[in-house]
Order: sequence, then C-alpha cells, then structure tokens
Amino acid sequence: MEFAEYFPIWDKLAPGEQKKLSDSALYRRVKKGTLLHGGSEDCQGLLLVSSGQLRAYIVSEEGREITIYRLFERDLCLLSASCVMQNIQFEVTVEAEKDSELFVVPSGVYKALQDESAVVANYTGQVMASRFSEVMWLLEQIMWKSFDKRLAEFLLNETLLEETERLKITHEAIGNHLGTAREVVTRMLRYFQSENIVKLSRGIVEVMDAARLRELCGK
Repeated sequence: MEFAEYFPIWDKLAPGEQKKLSDSALYRRVKKGTLLHGGSEDCQGLLLVSSGQLRAYIVSEEGREITIYRLFERDLCLLSASCVMQNIQFEVTVEAEKDSELFVVPSGVYKALQDESAVVANYTGQVMASRFSEVMWLLEQIMWKSFDKRLAEFLLNETLLEETERLKITHEAIGNHLGTAREVVTRMLRYFQSENIVKLSRGIVEVMDAARLRELCGK
C-alpha cells in the first residue's frame, strides 16, 4: 500500500516534497473504537484514511458527545495535527468507527511542507474550509431543525452508508452522533416504531418505511 495512491495532491508536489511525505508517513491498521486523537493521543499528526471509517467529535463538559464529521477513504484529518495549526481553539476527538487502515504524517513534517509549499498551503486551506462548512451545517441543523427531522435524516444516511436498512446501532451511539441524551433518542425511536416507520430490537434499528423518513426530513 503506497501513500502516493491516497494523498489527493500528490501529483502536484515537487519530487523533494513527495519524498519527505512518503519517507515520514507511518502506516497504521487500527480496530474499531481505537482513539486516534484526543487525550493522551493528542497531536499525533495528520491522518490520511486508506480504508475504513473515522469519526471526529467534540465532548461537552458534561460528557455529551456530538459528531462533527466522518472521514472515509482518501479523506484527510488536519485537526489531529492541531498543535501545528494556528488558531485552533477547540478540542476534537478522533476515533476509528470501523476497522481502518491509515497513514500518519508527523505534525512537524506537514507543518514544514505547508510553510514551504504554496500547493500544500492552498490544499490545507481548502480542507479546513470544507470542515468549517460541515460544522456550520451541523450548527444549523441543531439550531433550526426539530429532533424528529434530524433523527430521520441520520437514519436515512446510515442506511446509505451501511447499505442496509437493518442498522446495528445502539440508542446511545445515535445520541452521541446527534449530541443528545439516549433517553431522547429512545422516546423518538419508540414513536417512530408506533408509526411503523422503524422496528426496534436489542442493538438494532430497522428502517421499515424509508419514504416516511424522507417525508419527515423534507427529502
């Protein structure tokens, strides 16, 4: 597995820049649930996903989580190198949501390339702008959308992501994604079940009426 296959702007880099990245990039294979950034794993470096799925989230003082974005194949996580990113004032935790394979570029190496290369600096800006847009979208959802609509959209997205309508996910995990208490999720799912929109069993949420979910979230 070659780093060059997955780094989006590889062909735009000078040979010396390519060598710095390929020589320093560390390949990692991690299990679902592995903490990659946050706490004792803080500022490990830039993460480049080659397969699997990562989740970036923030945690409130009360311990409540909310997912701010997910990372898939060829996605880059810059916030895991936040110690070299200026003006980052909030803590983000990144964990493997599925068994994953990724490359880690040491923070210092990436910072040096960013300072030297306009291509890398521009690309970094584009990635950060994209992440900022995702966070702003999330903020709009929380502020202006009712929870039933947010939950409906989440369930639809999960069925597309997992390619099945039978989702192996707990109410607590859904609450962590959406930034709300498990009890709130449970009440709404039970309401959906009473309307024959979903079917609930232990650790399973099965979507029975995707059309109703799409209607709820305006799709």
